[in-house]
Amino acid sequence: MISWVGIDISKSNLVVWVKPQSEGFDVSNTSEGFLELIRRLSQFEVSLILLEATGGYERNAMAALQGANFKVLRVNPRRARSFAVAMGKNAKTDAIDAAVLADFAEVLNASSSKVISPEREALRELVQQREHFVQQRDDNKRRLQQAQLPAVIALIKGHIHFLQTQIRQLDKAINQSMHELDAEKAQRLISVKGIGTVATASLLVYLPELGELDRREVAALAGIAPLNDDSGNHSGKRHIYGGRARVRRALYMSCWVVIRHQPDFKARYEGLRERGKSAKVALIACMRVLLIRLNAMLRDGTEWR
Repeated sequence: MISWVGIDISKSNLVVWVKPQSEGFDVSNTSEGFLELIRRLSQFEVSLILLEATGGYERNAMAALQGANFKVLRVNPRRARSFAVAMGKNAKTDAIDAAVLADFAEVLNASSSKVISPEREALRELVQQREHFVQQRDDNKRRLQQAQLPAVIALIKGHIHFLQTQIRQLDKAINQSMHELDAEKAQRLISVKGIGTVATASLLVYLPELGELDRREVAALAGIAPLNDDSGNHSGKRHIYGGRARVRRALYMSCWVVIRHQPDFKARYEGLRERGKSAKVALIACMRVLLIRLNAMLRDGTEWR
């Protein structure tokens, strides 16, 4: 009998629900708990294990399950919660959440489940730490504009200098780590004028499917595909929704550079603006074309053109 598994994850433990056997159990979120989890799930013919992204607490469990050849998918908690509400399950406990995830696993189309490699997890941690330091640096620059006391100004400037030094060190570590993950893919992406080290690392971490999907799938995954808004005789504006926000952030500044330095993108952007499109709409259209071309370049093993 095929089974679907939902796992609600916290810092200390994993709450597991197996469907349709309606069997639930808890294990600790430790190496010993993972061994017990794998032992118990091995008794079932598991089709898919579904868990939520929980700020990193799920990573070790996911890696252990994938290492034991289970098909595991990680979803945004908002998607899981929306599914629960749609199914009329408004109450929320760890056990209920695990059961909801098992129900979601049964109906979810999970044809692709990327295996998390240690190299990708290492790069992810470096990229996320850089994001935190950049955010702190920018916050301090804003505080500096409001500070008046010389002692406070000196402290803020010192902290900004420290953060800039740390960011430079992270840049070096990120460059080395992404080449350890996939040197060929990293080199192809960096070869595109406008796609720098940080953007390349972000695409490798947050969009590992890049180069393996068709144009519509990769645009939808990044959340830059125009979605219909039609009903009856009403034909609404196309708009973007959902997708991976960190991928869009990585593409945002890169696309401005591409528009500035590559004539075809500049012509596309200016043409859209001349037709009355807003700057944001024109930029997103260029981001979509950029991502599709990057995907095709990696998929076909060709140079940028």
